[in-house]
Amino acid sequence: MNENRKLVLDTETTGLNVENGDRIIEIGIVELIDKTKTGNNYQIYINPERKIEKSAQKIHGLSNDFLDKKPKFHEIANELISYISNSTLIIHNAEFDIKFLDFELENCGYNKLSNNVEDTMLMARKEYPGQSVSLDSLCRKLKIDRSARSRHGALLDADLLSSVYIEMTSGKQAFLNFDKNKQKDLSKGSNNALTQNLRLDRKSINYLPKEEYQNHIKFIETIDHSLWEQLNKD
Repeated sequence: MNENRKLVLDTETTGLNVENGDRIIEIGIVELIDKTKTGNNYQIYINPERKIEKSAQKIHGLSNDFLDKKPKFHEIANELISYISNSTLIIHNAEFDIKFLDFELENCGYNKLSNNVEDTMLMARKEYPGQSVSLDSLCRKLKIDRSARSRHGALLDADLLSSVYIEMTSGKQAFLNFDKNKQKDLSKGSNNALTQNLRLDRKSINYLPKEEYQNHIKFIETIDHSLWEQLNKD
């Protein structure tokens, strides 16, 4: 189990009431490791085998014609369970999505989800008491770009929620583009990479007056094998 792996999950459904036969039509999941988006996401449309309520269709824009040739839930249940594994799930208003997922899983002969769940709606209510804690409101508060959200979509909403979650829990930037080669150098504990950065900084900026800088040079010459001596030689 990777304790640093968390999955931000959202669903779209035919309506709001699973007890009345409403079903899941889309699942979107964004993978986070160490609170950083990995890009290893999961998204699928599902044939609900029933009519979509007009009120729901206005929200997500998905039609029965679009979903007719998509797989049924029992056809994707195993791959979904495999992807989710035992990772923590992060969901906004988790009770709603979990109720639908548990119904779909049990309907296929699988067990209910037993994953740890973090509900961002409950987190936000503690953080912003008395204020709106909808996904749109949280994006506005945290200055997260939601311009692509003209309609609801499971993966889009999961992506926005992942940014909200990262900001609420750590303030860590949601989008990080790592240079893999530089990462390898740093992961090896490369002194060369650190030394190179120091060289660049020292060559580009000199904070000391000329006389004090010369005194500094004389002082470090008295220290055997100092880092400063190595930098100044370069």
